[in-house]
Amino acid sequence: MWFKNLRFYCLTKPFEHYVEGLETALADRPFRPCNNYEKSTMGWVRVVEDEISGTAEASFAQAIDGYVMFCAKKQDRLLPASVIREAANDKIVEIEERQGRKIYRKEKRQIHEDTASILLPQAFTRSQLTYGYLSKKENLLILNVATPAKAEEFINLLRDTLGAFPLGLPTSNRPPSDVMTRWLKDQRATNNFEITEDCELFNPLDGANIIRCKGQDLKSEEIATHIESGKKAKNLGVIWNNFLSCNVGDDLGIKRLRFEEFREETESSSAENVRQKFEQEFTLMALGLSSFFDSLFAAFGGLGDPQNIEKTD
Repeated sequence: MWFKNLRFYCLTKPFEHYVEGLETALADRPFRPCNNYEKSTMGWVRVVEDEISGTAEASFAQAIDGYVMFCAKKQDRLLPASVIREAANDKIVEIEERQGRKIYRKEKRQIHEDTASILLPQAFTRSQLTYGYLSKKENLLILNVATPAKAEEFINLLRDTLGAFPLGLPTSNRPPSDVMTRWLKDQRATNNFEITEDCELFNPLDGANIIRCKGQDLKSEEIATHIESGKKAKNLGVIWNNFLSCNVGDDLGIKRLRFEEFREETESSSAENVRQKFEQEFTLMALGLSSFFDSLFAAFGGLGDPQNIEKTD
């Protein structure tokens, strides 16, 4: 349940616009497994099910105190290109030897396509769940994903399901890279943040010139020298308010998120079933992240006007 990464997007219409009819819409686009000739499928699953609530009562959109959680499931068939290539090449050699002729590019391409079609139904499948929730207070969509590509999959599924889901990319009034570089230069952070031992520095004049530091004293002379030479922070490990730790990116992405204090609370709770445990964890996480976002956005000068994002294929 606990999110490990964060990508968030601004809701560009009132919160109620997004939640009205959401449960019914998600239920009408449920996940189904790949058939024999599909490389992948994606759909919605119930957020939580247990032996008490059962499938009939479990929700596709679980609402608690101004937060609404939902979950997408994707299944992929695992068929590496190297496997197709090896099988197709074997077939090509067999045909050339049996028929005593040379096979050229067009026919080779067709053999590769036919081989993929034959092998696809035999391929193993892998499934993955992706959780996201809407926050009324921050007017945000918050996803448990590490990359923009994974976020786009989730958002595109939302838009395919609902017809429209207007969102904007968050921006800050102060560039995160400038703020985090200042923290490193001053050897202290602000807004209840503390610097840890991880960072990634880059040269603004050469984006490929990147230095990654892990488990290193960021107050050292070496780091100070890099900062003085003009390098800037691309990613910085922080602890916030002694409640959570994470790595903050210059694109406002959050990775390696850990909720140690909150985990201890829920592990010692008296939840009677899976649903109660989910509700406790979701509430604690959402409330904690709400306060975290307040500090994060304040550190970066507040949120600016969101950038409109279009559906991607």
